[in-house]
Amino acid sequence: MSYTRRVLDTVLKRNLHEPEFLQAATEVLNTLEPVFEEHPHYEKTGLLERFVEPERQIIFRVPWLDDNGITQVNRGFRVQFSSAIGPYKGGLRFHPSVYIGIIKFLAFEQILKNSLTGLSIGGGKGGSDFDPKGKSDNEVMKFCQSFMTELYRHVGADLDVPAGDIGVGAREIGFLYGQYKRIRNTYEGVLTGKGLTYGGSLLRTEATGYGLVYFMEEMLLSRKLDFKGKKVSISGSGNVAIYAAKKIRELGGTVIAMSDSNGFIHDDKGIDIEKVQTGKEIERKRIKECFLPESGTEYNENCRDIWHIKCDIALPCATENEIDEEAAQNLVKNGCAAVGEGANMPCTPEAIEIFLKNNVLFGPAKAANAGGVATSALEMQQNSMRTFWTFEEVDLKLKHIMKDIYSKCSSAANRYGFKGNLLAGANIAGFLKVADAMYSHGIV
Repeated sequence: MSYTRRVLDTVLKRNLHEPEFLQAATEVLNTLEPVFEEHPHYEKTGLLERFVEPERQIIFRVPWLDDNGITQVNRGFRVQFSSAIGPYKGGLRFHPSVYIGIIKFLAFEQILKNSLTGLSIGGGKGGSDFDPKGKSDNEVMKFCQSFMTELYRHVGADLDVPAGDIGVGAREIGFLYGQYKRIRNTYEGVLTGKGLTYGGSLLRTEATGYGLVYFMEEMLLSRKLDFKGKKVSISGSGNVAIYAAKKIRELGGTVIAMSDSNGFIHDDKGIDIEKVQTGKEIERKRIKECFLPESGTEYNENCRDIWHIKCDIALPCATENEIDEEAAQNLVKNGCAAVGEGANMPCTPEAIEIFLKNNVLFGPAKAANAGGVATSALEMQQNSMRTFWTFEEVDLKLKHIMKDIYSKCSSAANRYGFKGNLLAGANIAGFLKVADAMYSHGIV
């Protein structure tokens, strides 16, 4: 039995109740065998056994008072998975689905994603099963203050730098930062995604969506294609989806569908992106309230049916495993030429296999959606230097990073026998940098 298979068997036995982590670990380890054939010294130091085990997992209770004066209790999590190449870096997710397995999977993916950026950031992730939807600003503030009252012990500008994720936007980051500053009596870049008035970076809001499109541009270029004249379906309607849509329109493409967890809107002539943006970011509406039916736009209740629509390019930017085998087959049948993951692990293994078998260009999340964490790291750099870069400066740096990520993934795939498989290339390229650092540090 191969080394990667033995380690994977152990991972499967130890983490039986964490299906998301098992899916991610299986996908990564199944592509790493050629690496260990070339680097047998890694096995002698148990490097892979250490790579799949978090350095630290933190679980804590978060008590807070709602507007009725009733005490509520949630769980908080932070998984500090790997600090081999830099301080832990990864978002905070506030959503009812959050449990240790989700956070562990996200932190594991973050290791490779952060490595691919070429920046000195390790992998971590955190969050809570708290649901900010339907809560008042006062309730969100009280929760965030209680959450940070515990988390502050485990984070710092040179230790662990969280950011936002699902359910954690500018409002939540502001409340969290205020409490950290209050407790620690220090002003440092402990969080990214901050407001521009207190250390944030221009382009951070747009970064993941823009970065996704920049990566897709490079991938399409490999087949002498581009976005001009292409019809694009995008699941989700948060920052990633909205700013990817705006950049695609700028490049001559037409976004024909967007969604939220309830349903999706569709218009072959192109949907009104500004209407969706206003409804989501300012008015906090559901997507069925964010379109103009008189323009010909239609609303459909089942959000997953968005992948039944004929499109040239599909960008899943909503949540895990939203494109399954059936959805992938529909996309292939309808002539979809490229799929780029804007969310974390939105395609099942079966869906990915269908794309690769049918010669559909596939951009994996750990590469394609790395623009957000890359710009977070640029925010960390600005904070450390007490400086502030222009929008154009940050955008140019982001473009270079995303182009470099594509190049790394493509080169690694070709070198290790996975030509055309950017998922394998991303796993290998990201892993090699972390593995070399771990080996240099000794058995720790």
